[in-house]
Amino acid sequence: MWAIQRISRALAFSAIMIGMSAFTGHPTGYSVKLGRLKYSGGGDWYSSKTALGNLAKFCNTRLAMSIDPVENIVDIGGPDLFNYPYIFMTGHGNVVFSDADAGNLRKYLESGGFLHICDNYGMDKFVRTQMKKVFPELEFKELPHRHPIYSAPFLFNTGLPKIHQHDGKSPQGFGLIHKGRLVCFYDYECDLGNGWEDPEVHNDPEPTRQKALQMGANILYYVFRN
Repeated sequence: MWAIQRISRALAFSAIMIGMSAFTGHPTGYSVKLGRLKYSGGGDWYSSKTALGNLAKFCNTRLAMSIDPVENIVDIGGPDLFNYPYIFMTGHGNVVFSDADAGNLRKYLESGGFLHICDNYGMDKFVRTQMKKVFPELEFKELPHRHPIYSAPFLFNTGLPKIHQHDGKSPQGFGLIHKGRLVCFYDYECDLGNGWEDPEVHNDPEPTRQKALQMGANILYYVFRN
């Protein structure tokens, strides 16, 4: 499994970049699958429905990756969480992690998994509280613009692009770093997920949508090679 077998990350990165299947567990021929986190609390974890599929297609087309465009819904408290190198979490409202949920997510992240939280708008006060259950000892830190996640394969020398206005604040990229490793990336006042959606969903200008997809590709590239 991706999150447990850390050595598989390097092998799978090579496979993703040359379009080969790394594991027999992917009968579609793609090297890796992406997961969407299902959580409790009533928040719309299912929002941005077309986001992950479009991000996968973008990475496959522009970077010759091999990512299954069919997203997989993953229960935060279930064992399937450990089958995915990257988990996407989004929504607008309330988020509730039980103690068991928080423990399972922590084990996943400590084992090599990666969580990307995208504030679709209105999640901030909830997600910060709930992630404290996962890592009580950690604080979200804003990543400097020189961080590698902003530099490859696309350069964002001023950090996250601004996709949707929300409260009109500057976009910020926060991280949780555990034992020297970035285990969670949180995009705030940015809304990358909406930028990945089908063009007609939000009618974003195409240059804006492309920036969102490029930044998403950077996140996956960082996850797969670290």
